[in-house]
Amino acid sequence: MNLLEKISYVIPCYGSEKTIEVVVDEITTTMKSNNSTYEIILVNDNSPDRVWDVIQKLAENDEHIIGIDLAKNFGQHAALMAGYQQASGDVVVSLDDDGQTPAIESMRLIERLLEGYDVVFAEYETIRQNSFRVWGSHINEKMAEALVNKPKDIKATSFYVARKFVIDEILKYSHCYPYIGGLIYRTTLNIGNVKVQHRERMYGKSGYNLRKLLKLWINGFTAFSVKPLRVATVLGIICAILGGGFAVYGIIRKLMVPTVPMGYTSIITILLVVGGIIMMLLGMIGEYVGRIYLCINTSPQYVIRQVTKRENQS
Repeated sequence: MNLLEKISYVIPCYGSEKTIEVVVDEITTTMKSNNSTYEIILVNDNSPDRVWDVIQKLAENDEHIIGIDLAKNFGQHAALMAGYQQASGDVVVSLDDDGQTPAIESMRLIERLLEGYDVVFAEYETIRQNSFRVWGSHINEKMAEALVNKPKDIKATSFYVARKFVIDEILKYSHCYPYIGGLIYRTTLNIGNVKVQHRERMYGKSGYNLRKLLKLWINGFTAFSVKPLRVATVLGIICAILGGGFAVYGIIRKLMVPTVPMGYTSIITILLVVGGIIMMLLGMIGEYVGRIYLCINTSPQYVIRQVTKRENQS
């Protein structure tokens, strides 16, 4: 590989006891066919199945594989941070553990990277996910465009390659609740895409449910932008203007038609709407304050229980 001495693969593992071996075999075959020096870092995010046993076995039989066992479930982004900390390659490849992301296409992404990009994302021609996940990914894309300056012409996925300096910059973020997309976009906007095929899931179902998607969205909203607070300010001003206008309307109407009774329904409606908005904005502010509190208390991004022995790698 031109300009590359080593390629690092980082894969968060959760519920992939029956698929991770297939993914690793595909990476190994791809790397050997290209005569590339590589390492595969598998991060067990406290999976409820026996994936850690599988990772340990793989690491024992292949010196290119490093296993990391997290003490509890910290989430995909934190697991990636743990893997990046161990990565030593000139290029780092991130992909999923379920076999949907075609590891064999990683060389195409790397070739695109060598054209001068800092990060290259895989772009799926057809997404093999249920409508709920597709909708969630779409919301996440729009949120990233609005809050963390993601280029609108770039499709971001969990399958991407990045130069080592980008990963080193990402690792400077030491606070809890890492958001990889935001960390990438604040580091560089020299980003490309490569279209690849998205596969059907080999086994099981996605670990993302509505609760986890909401958690991801909140993290994205509050991680690297104060725009939500600015929106809250504008919303407060609009509500104040509408409330003042309604008060003037009510006074004028009462003066012109004294017999008109004051509207109980309209008053209750306004109170409920304004009260709901106030509670929402207080919750948003509380989320920011809570994150500041957790950062001050140095809550960890992740805690590593165990790392498989790193051998001298070729």
